[in-house]
Amino acid sequence: MIELLSNSSDDLLNIEGGNVVEQSVKSELRSIVGKDYFLDTPNELYVYSYDATPLYQAMPDVVLIPSSVEEVAAIMKVANKNRIPIVSRGSGTNLCGGTVPVEGGIVLNMNRLNAFKEIDQENLTATFGPGVITADVHKAVEAVGLFYPPDPGSMRISTMGGNVAECAGGMRGLKYGVTKDYIMGLEAVLPGGEVLYVGGKNAKDVAGYDVTKLLVGSEGTLAVITEITAKLVPLPAAKQTMVAYYNDLTAAARTVQRVIAAKIIPATLEFLDQATMVVVEDFAKIGLPLDMKAMLIIEQDGSEWQVEQDMARIADICRSEGATEVRTAQTAEEGASLMAARRSALSALARVKPTTILEDATVPRSNLAAMVEQVEVIAKKYDLQICTFGHAGDGNLHPTCLTDERDKEEIHRVEQAFEEIFHAAIKLGGTITGEHGVGMAKAGYLDLKVGPVGMDLMKRIKEAFDPHGIMNPGKIFAKSARRRVVVQTNGCGCKHEHAHN
Repeated sequence: MIELLSNSSDDLLNIEGGNVVEQSVKSELRSIVGKDYFLDTPNELYVYSYDATPLYQAMPDVVLIPSSVEEVAAIMKVANKNRIPIVSRGSGTNLCGGTVPVEGGIVLNMNRLNAFKEIDQENLTATFGPGVITADVHKAVEAVGLFYPPDPGSMRISTMGGNVAECAGGMRGLKYGVTKDYIMGLEAVLPGGEVLYVGGKNAKDVAGYDVTKLLVGSEGTLAVITEITAKLVPLPAAKQTMVAYYNDLTAAARTVQRVIAAKIIPATLEFLDQATMVVVEDFAKIGLPLDMKAMLIIEQDGSEWQVEQDMARIADICRSEGATEVRTAQTAEEGASLMAARRSALSALARVKPTTILEDATVPRSNLAAMVEQVEVIAKKYDLQICTFGHAGDGNLHPTCLTDERDKEEIHRVEQAFEEIFHAAIKLGGTITGEHGVGMAKAGYLDLKVGPVGMDLMKRIKEAFDPHGIMNPGKIFAKSARRRVVVQTNGCGCKHEHAHN
């Protein structure tokens, strides 16, 4: 059910959540972080009541901004003793409702833990706090000739703690993998306030269970991450970018399959359908041919010789599959422009209608064409505008619905459509999420992927870490969650939509 609310001070207090922290406990928490980093006015709390996921909102009781692992540990002890929910958060860019404080309690803003401790060029690692911005990691390590490959679309504002919590992916996932493939060690605080150290700089380490990998992608439901040690690789010597246009969407998908079957693994192999191309061109003005049904953006890196050879072979495959035009960027600037256009896809789509709901479903590459066709069929069935783009090389598509959250009937059709899309992905051997996480948005579908035995095991792991259930409750495991649309009022009393995109 969707409710419309106006945002007067009284209405802010009536948003779900909140009212679980007593004043005496608030005083104790304020003494830990100091009054400047303790937030509890309605307007301050409202800022932390939503993230980048449309339609989800709930108010916390208090927001704390700790500056050290010691402060985090002290907060956790208070929260655990008083059974207060804890939601750790960075920039709030996730797309699964992962940082909405659905049961109220404490939001921990981890952005003050942003120290860049070291770049170890002997062991090829970097160690930093969870509040460090992803793009700043890229910039720092590339300055010394090293490379941290994961590149989520939100990398200019997302934090590394959030990347680790959600196991973020990105455009380079095909060749280089995702966040979990680069996290070697973590410092984390458990619900009881104990500080846990797992992993480290060792290239080999099989002592006991791999708790490091367990925490990556745990979405804040097991512990609060306070320090990260990441693996680095040498910065590639050369890079080329290519674009191929198609008047047949399925032919573009077949090209992806053939490139991989030819044992060529590009650094990036991205897909945009015609609807996405139209809005990206309107936004970026880079000369995309709008009569084409689809395009592929392909980037390869490595040695100069290998890049030249791979790109020539890829161009041949594109043409043999019916590409109407294959063009290689002539300069680094042109290549960067093409990649920037792809990265702008969500921003461009968000300009079209008031609400943009971006999902991610992943299938084996061999079923990519079938999945694209299914999305088109489902969009027509429910009379919706769904644009599809994504990381075609690893089978990770982002069907994106342009809608208006104030239209209750259309939102119901959107939910039905995405449910069918998730079922289609599972039927094709895929999964309900490739990189966005489960959070609240997909909690009702997780059992489709992992089954009852898997669900039971995950719940028992959660209970072992968090026996009182205070860590980011209401996420991952299916639970009824009401979606809210919030309408703001300005000083004149007129109502204006608050966009959560």
